[in-house]
Amino acid sequence: MDITFKNVGYTYQAGSPFSHRALNNISFHIPSGSFVAIIGHTGSGKSTLIQHLNGLTIPTEGTVQVGPFILSKEKKEKDIKLLRSKVGAVFQYPEHQLFEETVAKDIAFGPMNFGVSETEINQRIQEVIPKVGLPEALLERSPFELSGGQMRRVAIAGVLATQPEVFVLDEPTAGLDPRGQKEIMNMFYELHQTEKVTTILVTHSMEDALKYADHIIIMNKGEVYMEGKPEDVLLKINELRRVNLDVPESILFLKNYLKKFSLEDEVSVKSIDELADYIQKTYKGDYA
Repeated sequence: MDITFKNVGYTYQAGSPFSHRALNNISFHIPSGSFVAIIGHTGSGKSTLIQHLNGLTIPTEGTVQVGPFILSKEKKEKDIKLLRSKVGAVFQYPEHQLFEETVAKDIAFGPMNFGVSETEINQRIQEVIPKVGLPEALLERSPFELSGGQMRRVAIAGVLATQPEVFVLDEPTAGLDPRGQKEIMNMFYELHQTEKVTTILVTHSMEDALKYADHIIIMNKGEVYMEGKPEDVLLKINELRRVNLDVPESILFLKNYLKKFSLEDEVSVKSIDELADYIQKTYKGDYA
């Protein structure tokens, strides 16, 4: 699903003494099948922005279009429930949303709420369990008997079972150790590639944005501060530091390397391995 924000503004409690301007004149386009990272400090507008994707929040000004669905103050989307079935969201600590007696019932809750038949739900459960790395033997267990990592995978399976066309990930690795973070992010990236869904990742991790995303949107004070390809945006070190954002170590190293050897400042490097490969090739003279 394509996603387009056009001159979107949002004010909490508009018209009251407690009004707060959260978004201001936001415009961008996300092509279907993209993996986009949205980065910014607390209060930059990230969470408010993604709440517009499934109609939890309606823009005060402008329009949000998600596939055929249009959200605006002037036009109420009639098929809001259908929109929400197309946009699956994984929030921070999704395991806190588990409540059913068994893993199977928790996974079934989302599609059941959207009117999917019991036969179809059972089929979907069998499909999503291996995708999130859970054994079928856990289906009749209580989700509260599982490890924290397993509980998170059950919550993610519940989102996948609704068969979304847009996957919204709001700090999905919060609270996990480094190994768990890597496993979960690799799982999301594999799902993005196999399911061909539009994926939007809200994160504080510049490393994850560089490694997984094909486009980055930097938010600051409710506005789009910068956007573009990760390897382009993250080379703008001064601009990032101006809004107190960290720069991945691989990017800092690459910047210094390019400067020292007077090489072009436009290089597509998204990981330590790619950086090592680039340096090896430039050393051998394989790059012009």
